[in-house]
Amino acid sequence: MEANAGLVAGSHNRNELVVIHGHEEPKPVSALNGQICEICGDDVGLTVDGDLFVACNECGFPVCRPCYEYERREGSQLCPQCKTRYKRLKGSPRVEGDDDEEDVDDIEHEFNIEDGQNKQNHLAEAMLYGKMSVGRGPDDLPSIITGARSRPVSGEFPLSNHMYGDQQTLQPSSLHKRVHPYPVSEPGNGVFEGSGRWDDRMDDWKSKQGFLGPDPDDVDPDMNMMDEARQPLSRKVSIASSKLNPYRMVIVFRLVVLAFFLRYRILNPVHDAIGLWLTSIVCEIWFAVSWILDQFPKWYPIDRETYLDRLSLRYEREGEPSMLSAVDVFVSTVDPLKEPPLVTANTVLSILAMDYPVDKVSCYVSDDGASMLSFESLSETAEFARKWVPFCKRYDIEPRAPEMYFSAKIDYLKDKVQPMFVKERRAMKREYEEFKVRVNALVAKATKPPAEGWIMKDGTPWPGNNTRDHPGMIQVFLGHSGGHDADGRELPRLVYVSREKRPGFHHHKKAGAMNALVRVSAVLTNAPFMLNLDCDHYINNSKAVREAMCFHMDPQLGRKVCYVQFPQRFDGIDRNDRYANRNTVFFDINMKGLDGIQGPVYVGTGCVFRRRALYGYNPPKGPKRPKMVSCDCCPCFGRRKKLRDGSASGGAGTDYDDKEALMSEMNFEKKFGQSAAFVTSTLMEEGGVPPSSSAAALLKEAIHVISCGYEDKTEWGSELGWIYGSITEDILTGFKMHCRGWRSIYCMPKRPAFKGSAPINLSDRLNQVLRWALGSVEIFFSRHSPMLYGYKGGHLKWLERLSYINTTIYPFTSLPLLAYCTLPAVCLLTGKFIMPTISTFASLFFIALFLSIFATGILELRWSGVSIEEWWRNEQFWVIGGVSAHLFAVIQGLLKVLAGIDTNFTVTSKANDENDEFGELYAFKWTTLLIPPTTLLIINLVGVVAGVSDAINNGYQSWGPLFGKLFFSFWVIVHLYPFLKGLMGRQNRTPTIVVIWSVLLASIFSLLWVRIDPFVLKTKGPDVKQCGINC
Repeated sequence: MEANAGLVAGSHNRNELVVIHGHEEPKPVSALNGQICEICGDDVGLTVDGDLFVACNECGFPVCRPCYEYERREGSQLCPQCKTRYKRLKGSPRVEGDDDEEDVDDIEHEFNIEDGQNKQNHLAEAMLYGKMSVGRGPDDLPSIITGARSRPVSGEFPLSNHMYGDQQTLQPSSLHKRVHPYPVSEPGNGVFEGSGRWDDRMDDWKSKQGFLGPDPDDVDPDMNMMDEARQPLSRKVSIASSKLNPYRMVIVFRLVVLAFFLRYRILNPVHDAIGLWLTSIVCEIWFAVSWILDQFPKWYPIDRETYLDRLSLRYEREGEPSMLSAVDVFVSTVDPLKEPPLVTANTVLSILAMDYPVDKVSCYVSDDGASMLSFESLSETAEFARKWVPFCKRYDIEPRAPEMYFSAKIDYLKDKVQPMFVKERRAMKREYEEFKVRVNALVAKATKPPAEGWIMKDGTPWPGNNTRDHPGMIQVFLGHSGGHDADGRELPRLVYVSREKRPGFHHHKKAGAMNALVRVSAVLTNAPFMLNLDCDHYINNSKAVREAMCFHMDPQLGRKVCYVQFPQRFDGIDRNDRYANRNTVFFDINMKGLDGIQGPVYVGTGCVFRRRALYGYNPPKGPKRPKMVSCDCCPCFGRRKKLRDGSASGGAGTDYDDKEALMSEMNFEKKFGQSAAFVTSTLMEEGGVPPSSSAAALLKEAIHVISCGYEDKTEWGSELGWIYGSITEDILTGFKMHCRGWRSIYCMPKRPAFKGSAPINLSDRLNQVLRWALGSVEIFFSRHSPMLYGYKGGHLKWLERLSYINTTIYPFTSLPLLAYCTLPAVCLLTGKFIMPTISTFASLFFIALFLSIFATGILELRWSGVSIEEWWRNEQFWVIGGVSAHLFAVIQGLLKVLAGIDTNFTVTSKANDENDEFGELYAFKWTTLLIPPTTLLIINLVGVVAGVSDAINNGYQSWGPLFGKLFFSFWVIVHLYPFLKGLMGRQNRTPTIVVIWSVLLASIFSLLWVRIDPFVLKTKGPDVKQCGINC
């Protein structure tokens, strides 16, 4: 890529394309020599003997070799002009219908002994040349793309570089086999020549079996290292049975106790409070079902380990180019005032400085708000990256986001031995502070937009002044040409992208922006893997992508892995985690359980995707065991079935043939859209851009694929890319992949891979939970509901389906939860109860149920490592969010489905108060979500006071039933305690618990005071002797 070649803005539908700040002259297109192919417009080329290539010997119609081979393999095999069938020429593989041709001596091509990747390249070239020259205009734009990214990557390790003579010819045939190390003999050894003596063969066999020690002179010194490289790149670590078996036994015991408990509750109604009893029964049955859906997907929890040293030995051999797969990194942002540019800049800097080959990394920043502030701050970030990236790699800095590195309270001199480190660190910190001042100046300037709109430095109006009506924009800030750091080394690619937006089009929010990044990256770089990050999630572990590659590039496991999900970790959360922002129970318990089934759900960020999985392809199928067949003589065993050609051969060739058959029958334009360059990229399984692609044409295609009307009448959003239909597009996208048979991986490195920010304010946190819950409700009512979708293929495992069902129905738990939290107050105010007087035997059910609940939680914490404080915070916020955000999500979801009333959400603010680290924690922001929990608190407090008052008035015998009612009421108050703290804020720094107990005790003592009434003289009753009444 050429960096700083100018901002390219345009609209494909309006046939507009302009270059702003373009100071370079357009490069002329080289003239074509020789005869022109009449199909694709390319040079016909020469044969292997140096003569002009002639496809048809009858009429001589000019056709190039890629089009000729594509027509023979996929088309009608006829010449377009004379309709004569193409004959097989020297250098071309044999296809179905070819006759034996004795005059062609081409054995190696006749039987199609060719690398599978070359086949794909031929197919891709034919598709590209067949469509690229149609209606695209002259290629007069600056060169942006390089063609060095199309080299195939092998997943196997070669034998050795030290083989002699003709031994190297054995190497390609063993690339796809597991080769075990053995002592390499001298060149003259008969074992390799095929005519050795029997004694030599026996000695070699004994040496391999361990009976004889190998000759020290014959052993390759690199053989041990090669053996290590052939080992698996990761392994599954099962939870210890001493922890897991008791956990499973308690789950079964709890299930049995729950069944007996519900049976007792149903068969023993409360006749004087039938309404309260029936409500409690319905709630308890719903809670039981909800618990089953949440519990059983955690039946097979596992851990995983990765081996980064083996990855390097396998794919990064010394003295050779890195064979690691390329990665395109996506960062999405919308509003720079709510998502500060400095936060986004730290995320981008951590990406550019990560520990991965620079030529394999491309960072795409999506500005869905078309903000000039985001554009200019990214330009400043690119300049600062020239100094920051070499500093990080020179001294192995962690983390590589400058704000977090310089603000971390750690010993930064630990493990640093270079004398210049302290001096350079001080200089870099000063550079970063100057960079912050420049970015902050841009932010201050952006708060007062001019009436005429923003103007760029050269006087050109900013194309995105109207955020709802603007062309697509692409700017390459760092790239192959001009993208070098202060030490002169190449930097990763950094590309700014803002998709086109026009009135009347549905742009699908974040999901649409991510799909636009998928297409534009496929046209420009086409890495086989993609990492997506929110703008506030920086790379905390510079080797995070390598961790993911240990799964994706594993020859055995990686072929069926659609994505590798990392847990979310957060900075800036208060020490007690009042509102369960860390969500540790979900990330450290639920996700581990899912990893043992079919893989974790996609959570929206920190995920490395396989590009082909997002394109709607099914995972590759392994070779099937051959079915037993018999002859025709015995009808009892059936008849012999005729096998199709090639059906008995397995391996990569079968996968490739299946894909070719599928591609030949598929309408590419209907599936992927009308872009020849993008369709071509989908056929390249190992990624990369075809070397012969026109750079200018690809740039025009990049503008085309981000146009607002590109997805019309295609499968984007329904079968391809991020799936539309819910504001939680992440759940839908992962669900579709699992339904196709893919599996995902949960990777938890010791050092957290990514860290982000979370809203610590109560109102912001509830609004965030509301958005997630509403997305789940939308999925429940959509055609992708896990209760109805995905049964046809049978690829989704039933425990995985239970997890997805629980993900979509958990907001509906808010209805029984709200009713159940109201019941204690109603019982205290009315004097009735939801349960009859229980016997000693029946009380055992209640005791066993409570014990099983506590035992399940304790054993769950034992195998997961989650602390009891984190578990308790999660339980508290489950009630807080359930009676507020989840309740509103159900109401809004029903309104959207039944009345078509849509709800717009604002982006969660990532800005923090720099003067007070936890100032947002105590800030009070009014929202209607606060009404239901506040109401529950008040009525339960009033119920406690009323219940105690009634017991005081009625005497000692009423205290027994009161304790059961008070227990449930205090259960509600204790769970809502963090909410009450957030509601009170930081008024005079009085602890909230003091206020609660003060109100309760004051009310109770006031009632006692009124009951005792010590200041009023007690009147005596009538004299029995005088009135004659027998008292």
